[in-house]
Amino acid sequence: MSEKSTDLIHHPYKPPAGFAAVQPGIHKASTVIFPNVAALRNRDWKHKTGYTYGLHGTPTTFTLEERIATLEGGKFCTLVPSGLAAVALVDMALLEAGDEVLIPDNAYGPNKNFAEHELAGWGVTYRNYDPMSPGDLAAKLSAKTRLVWLEAPGSITLEFVDLPALVAAVKAHPHKHAQGIVTALDNTWGAGIAFNGFELGADICVQALTKYPSGGADVLMGSVVTRNEALHHLVHFCHMRVGYGVSGNDAELVLRGLGSIALRYAAQDTATRTVATWLQQQPQIEAVLHPALPGSPGHDIWERDCSAAACLLSVVFKPAYSQLEIDRFCDSLRLFKLGYSWAGPMSLCAPYDVPSIRTTPWPYKGGLVRFSIGLEAVADLQADLAQALALMQYS
Repeated sequence: MSEKSTDLIHHPYKPPAGFAAVQPGIHKASTVIFPNVAALRNRDWKHKTGYTYGLHGTPTTFTLEERIATLEGGKFCTLVPSGLAAVALVDMALLEAGDEVLIPDNAYGPNKNFAEHELAGWGVTYRNYDPMSPGDLAAKLSAKTRLVWLEAPGSITLEFVDLPALVAAVKAHPHKHAQGIVTALDNTWGAGIAFNGFELGADICVQALTKYPSGGADVLMGSVVTRNEALHHLVHFCHMRVGYGVSGNDAELVLRGLGSIALRYAAQDTATRTVATWLQQQPQIEAVLHPALPGSPGHDIWERDCSAAACLLSVVFKPAYSQLEIDRFCDSLRLFKLGYSWAGPMSLCAPYDVPSIRTTPWPYKGGLVRFSIGLEAVADLQADLAQALALMQYS
């Protein structure tokens, strides 16, 4: 028995060289085998010249990192287990006690929650700024500011911000750090497709690869990309110390999804604009928020800086409809499922109480529902929305 188990672990078979396929091979490892002690002591994982341990990379994760860097228009990529982990990693790598981080008021909620709890406990302060006002950002920059988060568009309310103007306000402020005040963009919405975050001025771009790069609503992963090697080392060494890792199987799914990302982004863009335009005509709706729609906040900036738009839209109902009626509308939908996340094949929706999650004034009185448009037939989605809207009654 011991002989067979040893033979199975130390099997002499090696596959023939020269095998090539559309998809790269999937390598899964915690332990990496070294040929000798010299290799164990000298092999360098920091520049992708060798392999030392599963957390430090495999051929599969190195391949995915290179492709995500290409997608974003960057040079260096670090993979993490989720989009939120990417946000947290940037915070942990760059901030220390006494520093301050500024976060847009319409940012991804968990970004603000991490600052409010973990960062505050570590002696790092944070403030929200109005992302539609570069002047407000400039006024809130201080000698303590180390990091400014950017997001385009806003997470729920979908205002499209003037990224170059915000970055210019940051870069004009005096600073004491070697890298200056770092700007980090949550580019999950743009996905490296709608615009290039680095060309608009960001120092770091993070994504939830959970969304468009995966596309299947079945994997959690995030990325941190930069063009600056010094910033990359700060992020990458922190990544090593906190022990973030991604599995080979999850990397395989994202690699597979990347081949169709441009097609899926375009298809969902077209479908979302069609649904958004249709919703504008419905009598129950006060406003439809989508950057590609004229009149939506930041539309002119989107038109200047972007070539496409993601699958998200939000609707504000007329004030005559109570939150109970809006909740019933969501419950009455058949194809749209209630759930978080987006950019998968299935359409989703969720109601939000906007005044409770932001400090800047919100101009609407009615309730808001955010939709993610999937890959179903648009006519079927419109029919589903129509039947649920028809059930709504004034309060």
